Amino acid sequence: MRNTGELGGEQVEAAVAGAVAVLGTVADRDWEAVRAGRLEWNCRETATHIAEDLLAYAGQLAGRAADAYVPFELALDEGTGNEGLLHVVRTTGALLAATVRTTPRDVRAFHPYPFRDANRDGFAAMGVAEVLLHAHDMATGLGVAYEPSAESCAYVLTRIFPHVRPGTDAWRTLLWATGRGELPGRAPVTGWKWCNNLVLPAERLVLEGITPAAANDLALGGDGGFPWAGGGPVDGTREGAGMVVKAYEGGVHRPEWGMYALVRRTDGLAVGAMGFHGAPDEDGRVEVGYDLVEAARGHGYATEALRALSGWALARPGVSRVFARTEPDNHDSQAVLERAGFTRVPTEDPADAELFAYELRG
Repeated sequence: MRNTGELGGEQVEAAVAGAVAVLGTVADRDWEAVRAGRLEWNCRETATHIAEDLLAYAGQLAGRAADAYVPFELALDEGTGNEGLLHVVRTTGALLAATVRTTPRDVRAFHPYPFRDANRDGFAAMGVAEVLLHAHDMATGLGVAYEPSAESCAYVLTRIFPHVRPGTDAWRTLLWATGRGELPGRAPVTGWKWCNNLVLPAERLVLEGITPAAANDLALGGDGGFPWAGGGPVDGTREGAGMVVKAYEGGVHRPEWGMYALVRRTDGLAVGAMGFHGAPDEDGRVEVGYDLVEAARGHGYATEALRALSGWALARPGVSRVFARTEPDNHDSQAVLERAGFTRVPTEDPADAELFAYELRG
């Protein structure tokens, strides 16, 4: 995968340029007199909101905001017209793009939805979403045609809408997912929030949730946007990423019950991956799997990560046990499970009679 900061910066710039080009054709209109689509704001207020969000996201990342929004706001000079306002949108977009490009991959900053922080990819995707959706709202009110590129829409969907099943038309899917349109066979959306990836801390590691975009890159042989130790991800990681992609395309992916990269704190390198095979079943059981690059084995990383991920899972409502299966001759994996507190149990599924089953109960 290309450098995610560079890609995010390009996507912000492209979204802003496309929106400004369309809205510039009607800058001579009275934007205060026109409601922006289904919003309660008028078009002037909506354009100002776009600029405010772009600036706020740049500020969150640049200021490394830890637990709240940085306390500042945008103020336009008195008498600023629509052309001037679009200039502000271009400028705040450039600020966010530059901040995304220069922010290290592992930096996270406060954002409330849904896990209280986001990385540079999340802020870039949120910025692009604000531009695309609110430009649509304004264009609807002003009666002009606006349709962003499929690439921009897919960029947003695969990063902050991992729970939304992709459709054949990325723009129509994004509009539907945000309550702005209809899709055949899908119920109307009346309430929505986007979803940044979850990050779980451990002692020497950080478990970083893998987005559908990163999973697809891993499944196709890429690095998923992570620098890797030991020559890159192993086959088990790529197979797990393929499971994430399949779940996403089927509309059953639940990001917190997906896959996590195990990133070493000391050098920022990914040493493996760990994740769930899906959301908990009706009995409260969730299955976990994991793999490490060969160079990182024997250092206790898998045990540490499994303790962190299992502990998080068992603290979720409705989860009563974490389950794992392993080959009888995989003694290293069995040792990891036992050190993490799992105990061997009878195999429940006849199809798994050749495997050893382990579980950890809450």
